[in-house]
Amino acid sequence: MKIDCPTRRRFGVSLACLAAGAVAALAPVHVAAQATGTAGGRPRDAAATPSTADSGLRLATVYEIAARRSPRVRAAAAAARAAEARVPGTRRPPDPELQLGFMNRELPSLEPMDPLGMTQIQLMQMVPTPGKLGLAGRVADAQATAARDRAADTRWDVRARVAMAFYDLYQADRTIAIEEATRRLVQDVARTAQAMYAVGEGRQADVLRAQLEVARMSEELLRMRAMRAAMSLRLAGLLDLASDTSLAPPVLPALPSDLPPIDSLQRLAGRERPMIRAGLAELRAAEASSRLARRESWPDLEVGVQYGQRAGEMGTERMGSLMIGTTIPIFARSRQLRMREEAEAMRAMAGADVDAMRAETRARLAEVYADITRARNLGALYRTTILPQASATVASSLAAYRVGEVPLMQLLESQMDVNRYQRESIALDAETGKAIAELEMLLGRALFDPNQTGDAPAGSAP
Repeated sequence: MKIDCPTRRRFGVSLACLAAGAVAALAPVHVAAQATGTAGGRPRDAAATPSTADSGLRLATVYEIAARRSPRVRAAAAAARAAEARVPGTRRPPDPELQLGFMNRELPSLEPMDPLGMTQIQLMQMVPTPGKLGLAGRVADAQATAARDRAADTRWDVRARVAMAFYDLYQADRTIAIEEATRRLVQDVARTAQAMYAVGEGRQADVLRAQLEVARMSEELLRMRAMRAAMSLRLAGLLDLASDTSLAPPVLPALPSDLPPIDSLQRLAGRERPMIRAGLAELRAAEASSRLARRESWPDLEVGVQYGQRAGEMGTERMGSLMIGTTIPIFARSRQLRMREEAEAMRAMAGADVDAMRAETRARLAEVYADITRARNLGALYRTTILPQASATVASSLAAYRVGEVPLMQLLESQMDVNRYQRESIALDAETGKAIAELEMLLGRALFDPNQTGDAPAGSAP
């Protein structure tokens, strides 16, 4: 917004007009910082959003790229496919053994010795004890299910990580915009102080102080732009993009306006979180492994057939044999019984892991829920009370400075307070987005449409 101020006497612009201009300028700064998102589910000013929304980086786009390009997601999916590929083979007995023998041959001619020389073929098959193959298949099935659930948990973890980087980049961009707008206002104040000093109605200390504040904000902008570049590189790295990829300014999505009660979310996470489902599948695999270990001491059956032939006086003589054998667990005390102990310990460990994951999920979900509530309440307080009052204080200080009732230092401090409150408001928006991203990871389900930006009505959580 541009304010045309008439010339006042000999020293530049009217300070009363400058005060009005500062108040008018504060609103665009705040709208620019907030128009692209929502906190507490309240839509932003739609008039300030379309250009940003049309050209900015949407959260849905970041999620899509991460799902397609993330090496961690691809590795987890490959591990799940590998586990599934192992399942059919576990329900099959060992491959049969086929042997071809040339028995009792003369050396070095290899001619059959009369009458013992013969050629024979032998086929042997090990037949596991009934129930072993079925239990082995159940173990493999459960492990494949666990691998699929771990892959899903990896996808949600990557999704949360890129969301954190997305919101950090959003906060950096909006904070830079606030700093630039505030610096322009302080530059206006510095020019006014210089004009007043030139006609003998101001102090040189005020001029120097205002110029120092402009220099300090310029230094802060340089530091923040460097941080923004680092955050952009971090997000590009998570998305497996080239380091020179240029990322557009992020657009804050329309976050959900409300959430279900904490107890229902905790129950939902206990059932649906992929990491917990993977733990339950590992527990089922461990239970089946324990039952399988108890059958390892049961002997396995071996069945074989043999065919042999040799040259005889009356022509070719043919012979056949049938063989039946079994394994003898003579080392059961140090092998099979120890396998039982191992399997039982693994089952106990899997159960404890599930209990630990559930407890950790409940505790972390409560923390995240509290973070969302805090950020929303503080964000509403900033927007409805603190920022309007701080803006009014700046206007009053500008007017009082014109007549010499307040020093320049107080005016600058008032302006810096507005700057700080605006930055904290943006930080609260980013914190809300991060907390909801982590909440989605804990639940294993989306709570809002990331395609919707802040100018669209925020949906409610399912």
